[in-house]
Amino acid sequence: MSWKVQNWYDQRIENIIARLLRAGVLAAALVVIGGAIPYLTARRLTRADYHSFHNEPAELKTVHGIFQSALSGAPRGIMQLGLLLLIATPVARVVFSVFAFAIEGDRRYVLLTMIVLAVLLYSLFGSFLMT
Repeated sequence: MSWKVQNWYDQRIENIIARLLRAGVLAAALVVIGGAIPYLTARRLTRADYHSFHNEPAELKTVHGIFQSALSGAPRGIMQLGLLLLIATPVARVVFSVFAFAIEGDRRYVLLTMIVLAVLLYSLFGSFLMT
């Protein structure tokens, strides 16, 4: 590629990545707010108990359980789904970068970005592999 075409391509990729990150964060925020409003509305008269720790229900500790809870309309499940979207946003950015570098034909950056993706995925799902 010529320098001008390469510069245009790089700028376009950066713009797509910026929009991807912005959309991911905005979607996550809207989903969390969509769960927080009914959650807080239902508990507006409940007094907070800070003397004892109440763990998350078991169904909100797995991705499958979070999806089931969110699809059933449970506010806590919806908020957890928003947090999953927030976590997925930078992972989607790295996946997009792998494809962008592959289209560009830059094998070195494809390899490095795939290593970054592997580290990210291991940090997210590595605990499941250890059990």
